[in-house]
Amino acid sequence: MKPVVYTGTSISHSYAGKILDADYRMPVKRHDIRRLMTAPPEIIGIIDGVFFDRAAVAHREIIEALKAGITVVGGASMGALRASELEPYGMIGVGKIYEMYKNKILESDDEVAVTFDAETLEPLSVPLVNVRMTVEQAQVMGILTKEQASAVVEITRKVFYPERNYRDITSECVKKGIIVDSEKERLFDFFRKHEVDVKRQDAVLVLEKIKELLN
Repeated sequence: MKPVVYTGTSISHSYAGKILDADYRMPVKRHDIRRLMTAPPEIIGIIDGVFFDRAAVAHREIIEALKAGITVVGGASMGALRASELEPYGMIGVGKIYEMYKNKILESDDEVAVTFDAETLEPLSVPLVNVRMTVEQAQVMGILTKEQASAVVEITRKVFYPERNYRDITSECVKKGIIVDSEKERLFDFFRKHEVDVKRQDAVLVLEKIKELLN
């Protein structure tokens, strides 16, 4: 039986399929793992999941799958969050975001939450964790100072997650005096062209880890 992988927002099913032959499903929600137990796969991959507007996948159902001998691999988004919490039970975590949750650099679900199109699964907002990584890159490249980078993250953190986007973040930076108006388009252009999509990077690592476990 193919591995079952819950994703779609961090990485598209079509692109993921080029990396790993799997049964790709919508972002995981409460009871999805439990429903698999009637005919369980050997491996479950959790990348994306629902957060605040619907009931998130419960810790208990993942633990039940692990106790049944199923390998569960997580990273990138909901998978990273649950893997950091359930590592003592045997869940395998991979990727930078997982490590950041594990080491308490990140703590809130809000860091990886996005809103997405229900049909295409395309993200309609920017995750805070991507903004963190992107402003770090902007600092390295001399686009932002360390103080400006920290201020951009703080501005983004205060925005409700479905409303986070680089255009509004840049405008708010001007309003707060973090950058001057003449730098607005330059900063937005940097965000648009150089976003560090760490969620997608980690999603690839989840798929590669599952592939490794299958061999």
